[in-house]
Amino acid sequence: MNYTPDPIDTSDIELSPEIMELCEKLAENTHEVWAKGRIKEGWTYGPVRDDAKKETPCLVPYDDLPESEKDYDRNTAMETLKVIIKLGFDIK
Repeated sequence: MNYTPDPIDTSDIELSPEIMELCEKLAENTHEVWAKGRIKEGWTYGPVRDDAKKETPCLVPYDDLPESEKDYDRNTAMETLKVIIKLGFDIK
């Protein structure tokens, strides 16, 4: 397979402080949706990720995640918001 990702360029979009607050709420919700899905699939908390045992250290409340994991969710939320704006939609 020869796949080259080509996301919409959002480098020209700046988010207001109010939208950045929304971004954090969306990041937290992204984690909650992910965690709910993992639990439904039989995953549980474990000190290290173990795919065979379906254990992950990320099955914790958002506030307890390491910043690196929060940043992953924040980036997903931020890029989603930027694409919405780039495509001409208003967030009010």
